[in-house]
Amino acid sequence: MSSLDDPVQAPVQLPILNPAGGANQIRVRAYNERLVLSLVRLYGSQSKADIARRTGLSAQTVSVIMRALEKEGLLSRGEPVRGRVGQPSIPMRLNPDAVYSFGVKMGRRSADLVLMDFVGRIRMQKRKTYAYPLPEEFLNFITSGIRELEARLDPQQRNRIAGIGIAAPFELWNWEEEVGSPKGAMDVWRDVDLQTEVATRVSHPVFLQNDATSACGAELVFGVGPSYPDFVYFFIGSFIGGGIVLNSAIFSGRTGTAGAIGPLPVRGKNGETLQLLEVASIFVLENLLRERGVDPQPLWYSADDWIDFGEPLETWIQDTAKALAQAIVAAASIIDFSAAVIDGGFPAWVRERIVKATIMEAAKLDLQGVVMPDIMEGAVGAQARAIGGASLPIFARYLTDQNVLFKEVDNAEGT
Repeated sequence: MSSLDDPVQAPVQLPILNPAGGANQIRVRAYNERLVLSLVRLYGSQSKADIARRTGLSAQTVSVIMRALEKEGLLSRGEPVRGRVGQPSIPMRLNPDAVYSFGVKMGRRSADLVLMDFVGRIRMQKRKTYAYPLPEEFLNFITSGIRELEARLDPQQRNRIAGIGIAAPFELWNWEEEVGSPKGAMDVWRDVDLQTEVATRVSHPVFLQNDATSACGAELVFGVGPSYPDFVYFFIGSFIGGGIVLNSAIFSGRTGTAGAIGPLPVRGKNGETLQLLEVASIFVLENLLRERGVDPQPLWYSADDWIDFGEPLETWIQDTAKALAQAIVAAASIIDFSAAVIDGGFPAWVRERIVKATIMEAAKLDLQGVVMPDIMEGAVGAQARAIGGASLPIFARYLTDQNVLFKEVDNAEGT
């Protein structure tokens, strides 16, 4: 995911409570409600007994909380499950229509706006392409796009919008040459407080996070996260970026730049040392196509618009795979990741070819002393950055911070 992790406003950080489980005091009832919603989101439909077992809360407390959440429309009932004895249990699940959130991805060649529901499904979306991003053009896209999508909702649905989460690369002015903008054109971003500018134009709470971090967060919440508590994440956009997940939480490090995998040194075709982003980024494919007289514009319209560009695409995939394999071995030699997840702003068939090629290239490297992680495809896809952005308001308002959530679950499960 581009340059990593210094969220200007991240999801609400909640206190870590007694590891015995939730707490029954009135003053933390809001936390317990968030915990219940988070567990239902994580594990799917849950009965009251399931929630009580996972949290350590009393059955009576869980019953009160779940009735309240059902009354508010946040939870809905599933079909009763009959056991051998006693009353049937009634699983409760998140109501997809209970909450909506806008997610915005600002890329170096395109912008996306999505309306996401409570379970992470995209309900509506808009896209804009450009040669390079400029503040006023981007801000107009957000405000006009939100007005257009909100006009398709009824008043009740509009009242359920939790906020707007923006996933954007930071320090855009540093990528002027690679983006191909006129000299000095990107300097205008130095004086733009994007979160504040958007907040003055819309009526919803606004959150901002790095685009790479947002994509990693989407994978953690809606992708492989529940199965892999530790993974290194690669998102191939205009520039490749990434993230690190440790103990089922995004790790941003001392300065907030942990997981900014773009600068990782790799060996190029001629043995020279390059940064990973100079090989495994879509702008490299764009240049290859242009050199061969092929129009690269379809790369930026939509992931669904990609065609098989033949030789230049295959060359890029193989070069990308060689570089990714080196980066994964380097990462695995430092941290014993359980998985290396690869995703990007391209179709699933391109992602599949990159992952297969990366697995083959990794097998050719000297792996003595390295325990290799599972190299796998991301589960979220090309809209991971926008989905990650849309998750920010929902977590801030309804769910627990990931780090708190998993500490609670681990202790409750006795692991």
